[in-house]
Amino acid sequence: MPDALRVVLAEDNYLVREGTRRLLQDSGAVEVLAAVGTAEELHDAVRRISPDAVITDIRMPPGHHMEGIEAARAIRADHPDIGVVVLSQHTDQSYAFELLRDGAAGLAYLLKDRLGDVEDLVHALREVSAGGSVIDPVVIDALVARRARTASSPLTALTPRELDVLREMAQGRTNAGIEAALHLSASTVEKHVNAIFTKLQLTDAPVHRRVAAVLAFLKG
Repeated sequence: MPDALRVVLAEDNYLVREGTRRLLQDSGAVEVLAAVGTAEELHDAVRRISPDAVITDIRMPPGHHMEGIEAARAIRADHPDIGVVVLSQHTDQSYAFELLRDGAAGLAYLLKDRLGDVEDLVHALREVSAGGSVIDPVVIDALVARRARTASSPLTALTPRELDVLREMAQGRTNAGIEAALHLSASTVEKHVNAIFTKLQLTDAPVHRRVAAVLAFLKG
């Protein structure tokens, strides 16, 4: 079994914070090193503890606006080895764009009311701590719809099935994970992935192309 992830949790609602902390601890996959209620306390805990990953609410004191997103971006800038999962109640694309405008690596944007199991949260924590990204499918669908209305978007060159593959890629899935999710063969997934890279004119090393493809998907 992998080592437990060392995590700092930020949530201003005490009951939600303690409930989330207990669920994560009971999973055996996560060690919650600190559970705090403000963005300032979050920054302090990250400096002191240097966790593997952070979970933060999108809105926290003092302003209850986008303190969680601002904290996530600052943490990624100052501590690029620390992944950040942002939990949100908002499907509004502007929040996701603000979080991801400088890149998606090491970041997750999940909707609270769609987290069906603690394992979903643990999966996201593992992905971001390894430098990956996870975006809730509902948010991805909203972004796809918006991009589909933008004639200049490079995504208009992709077929519906290629968009399906790219949607799964944006959720942090490997080729094997995409095969399972879409019930496709390995060769078919590889064909679609290569077509995506070609149509989006991505010619870098494979790992960098995956990141660039996800960014193209999110930002158009």
